[in-house]
Amino acid sequence: MKSQIHAKNFDELLDHKYGKTGTEKRDAFEEKAQYFVISEMLKEARKEANMTQEQLAEKVGTKKSYISRLENGKCDIQLSTLYRIFEFGLGKRVHLSIG
Repeated sequence: MKSQIHAKNFDELLDHKYGKTGTEKRDAFEEKAQYFVISEMLKEARKEANMTQEQLAEKVGTKKSYISRLENGKCDIQLSTLYRIFEFGLGKRVHLSIG
């Protein structure tokens, strides 16, 4: 029988499952979470623009398979490529915040 977790908020739940912020396991989780967020934003923006992956890839000078891998969180993305896809390909503004 599994013991109950008595977390008072989401951060405590993450601490229990992945360790405190700054630990290797937690950092790996946070990195994957950020890739997921970016991939979902890309997918949503592309669909909002009524574009296929192939159309977007052609517009920004890459391959459909690369756009697909990005949307599925299966590869890293350079910041310059992220800007090119969102700003040139999808007509969106990218704002970077480091906190």
